[in-house]
Amino acid sequence: MPSLLIRNVRPLGASPVDLLVRDGCIAETGAALSAPADATVEEGAGALLLPGLVEGHTHLDKTLWGMNWYRNEVGVNLVDKIENERAFRHASGHDAAAQSLVLAKAFLALGTTRLRTHVDVDTQAGLRHLEGTLRTRQALRDVQQIQVVAFPQSGLLGRPGTAELLEQALAQGADLLGGLDPCAIDGDPVRSLDVLFGIADRHQRPLDIHLHEPGAMGAFSLDLILQRTEALGMQGRVAISHGFCLGDVGERERDALLARMARLGVVLITSAPPSRSVPPLMACRKAGVTVLGGNDGIRDTWSPYGNPDMLERAMLIGMRYNLRRDDEIDVALHTVTHAGARGCGFEAYGLEAGCRADLVLVDAQTPAQAVVSRPVRKLVVAGGRVVGRNGVLQADVASL
Repeated sequence: MPSLLIRNVRPLGASPVDLLVRDGCIAETGAALSAPADATVEEGAGALLLPGLVEGHTHLDKTLWGMNWYRNEVGVNLVDKIENERAFRHASGHDAAAQSLVLAKAFLALGTTRLRTHVDVDTQAGLRHLEGTLRTRQALRDVQQIQVVAFPQSGLLGRPGTAELLEQALAQGADLLGGLDPCAIDGDPVRSLDVLFGIADRHQRPLDIHLHEPGAMGAFSLDLILQRTEALGMQGRVAISHGFCLGDVGERERDALLARMARLGVVLITSAPPSRSVPPLMACRKAGVTVLGGNDGIRDTWSPYGNPDMLERAMLIGMRYNLRRDDEIDVALHTVTHAGARGCGFEAYGLEAGCRADLVLVDAQTPAQAVVSRPVRKLVVAGGRVVGRNGVLQADVASL
């Protein structure tokens, strides 16, 4: 791979520097760097330099992105959405391979170079959705790091054979094991979590558990999760997605749970939806809990909303938490950059020498302005390779 020299950029709004990329990693930053003989030179023209954006929670396999409009008439309950989606995907022959690739590329064009996606595994579809998404991961392996979570969207206990399919999914290449509402969906939280943690322990894989359960129910499930995390020595290997209960329970109970999460290295992933209670972002951070951001589903049978733009998601997180000061908006950006990478375990992340060269250039004076205005991505670099200009993928990447 030839070297890449990007001149006159401002890392996270700092003073202008040049940045040299060699062998896919940041080699040096400084003023008036000399261009190696093999280097391609890009003029940054004083643009704001961000690290590659991080999507901490999405569902690439479900998306209808780029397809005909789906008329949503699903019921209001969680189980309504689950059953409707499963029936639609079965009847329509929804192609997880094609759709996950389309959405992953849309993320990449807008600067997301690393993402975590949950993929449905159930006894009707088997591993079909997983296999399709693994093909996308393979196709984009040089330009986008994709973590795949084997996710029992229809529940773990109610459809016999699901546990065995999850074990097969991990054996076939899923990076993490997912879980879902042990009380509200499985109805037997102790058994549900025993099975789930047992699979994770046997395969030595991290866990990312959807916890939609509200109030006392969700707090009870979270307590059981934390108990098992400690008992099995899974510190630093468990994530809670959504965690709505942390926005419902009283401050004393919430803070006790957050203290345990921080001690055990359990991270929290939020899309900060406007329609639900959400975990208090600043209280989580004060307690030492890593909070990262994600879109959840994008244009699927659950919801028509969503956009593969992590600057937009940072803006929505900022709005949901009433973050107005520039330093507060920087926190929103942090959920889709450094906290996102740390919470997902993506290594060599950042703008320092030695980090993988995942870079985004935008016309903005400050990071806060970039979040609020979501400017066109002037340049996207992934692993030291220019993959996008002005919001459009390069032809060689678009054809992958």
